[in-house]
Amino acid sequence: MEADALSITTMQDSFKGLLKVLASVKNYDWGCPAKQSCVARLYSLNSGGNIDENQPYAEFWMGTHESGPSYVVEGGGRTENGYADGEGVRDRCTLKEWIEKNPSVLGETVLTKWGTQLPFLFKVLSVEKALSIQAHPDKDLAILLHKEQPLVYKDDNHKPEMALALSKFEALCGFTSLEELKVIVQTVPEIVEVVGSALAERVWYLNDDDGEEKVKLVLRKLFTEMMSASKDVITEVLAKLISRLNIKNKVRELTDKEQLVLGLEKQYPADVGVLAAFLFNYVKLNPGEALYLGANEPHAYVYGECIECMATSDNVVRAGLTPKHRDVRTLCSMLTYKQGNPEILYGTTINPYTTRYLPPFDEFEVDRCILPPHSTVAFPSAPGPSIFVVMGGEGTMTTSAEVIVAEGDVLFAPANTNITIATSSGLHLYRAGVNSRFFEE
Repeated sequence: MEADALSITTMQDSFKGLLKVLASVKNYDWGCPAKQSCVARLYSLNSGGNIDENQPYAEFWMGTHESGPSYVVEGGGRTENGYADGEGVRDRCTLKEWIEKNPSVLGETVLTKWGTQLPFLFKVLSVEKALSIQAHPDKDLAILLHKEQPLVYKDDNHKPEMALALSKFEALCGFTSLEELKVIVQTVPEIVEVVGSALAERVWYLNDDDGEEKVKLVLRKLFTEMMSASKDVITEVLAKLISRLNIKNKVRELTDKEQLVLGLEKQYPADVGVLAAFLFNYVKLNPGEALYLGANEPHAYVYGECIECMATSDNVVRAGLTPKHRDVRTLCSMLTYKQGNPEILYGTTINPYTTRYLPPFDEFEVDRCILPPHSTVAFPSAPGPSIFVVMGGEGTMTTSAEVIVAEGDVLFAPANTNITIATSSGLHLYRAGVNSRFFEE
């Protein structure tokens, strides 16, 4: 059924309620096995489709990006057999198309700033195996990369993002402090073997008086030399590293990062990203903690499950821990080379059941709402649109009408919509919306 044939609400019929949508799923190699994957469970409940137990389930996408579009569920009911109409023909109306026909649902301020594109992309991730060492380009670089390599860089937008832990969650994020970097170069001889003793000495003799730009210049040289090393050199050096760590493990307990490196090498043998992991901060989040990443910052999610929100983009520049396309030159040239631990967000309580996470980006914020049995909470109207995903339990969401919701449901809420959420048995959900600070400017 084509979009034009659907009974879609028009601008003249201004939509006021909640719109149920079908999300998309990604079966990337690093995802969790189906039986252990939160993403697989959500997708099955959301779509009504069957889960392939031989496939990994990595990402659950909610938004308007063409690489993983969401679809409108006509009539607001649950789906059957993976199709919005339950009859084997997927509804052709994407959420993007529906918004383009109903632009007022974005609110005037959002529409003026971003047009009919939903400014944020909302995801759930299930990470069994480390993702690539990567960074996301800023707006100017994204435009250039998309123009030069449109099949690799599929849009022209930047991609700041935030990960909010659902479980214990591990990530590599940003470069270590200068103090730690000097210790690493002194205690990991394999790094010196790759980059050379002259460059290693430049690192050893750096100090805080040298100034930020000089430190960045040396760090950039070190990282670029490492990432550009030949496959043969990296294979030989990693064999020495793993042998040395296994011997050390018999006489002392390895550090967290040494243990991480051993694990990464099993996942990605002879990969330069294993050695590069020493240069990054190894961050461990507890459930309810979040970290955010600006443009041109290196990172790699390592393990766990999280809610992720970002500007609407799928641009990724990779250089290690991946079988996918690597663009080492671009990655090494684009990074900021800032050092130090990333900021951890613990959220701000906005009511007894809801915590809000506000990164320093206009496009998005995330609310975490955990309702105990026999409770009610109000989400006051916001000037921009929202997407809700129900992670557990069941209840009702009421605007002008009441909608019954349960685990796996994804709902789009137009701008300026008051929502009351109630449950008798308990309900766990997340909301993504445009950053509320954006409307205060």
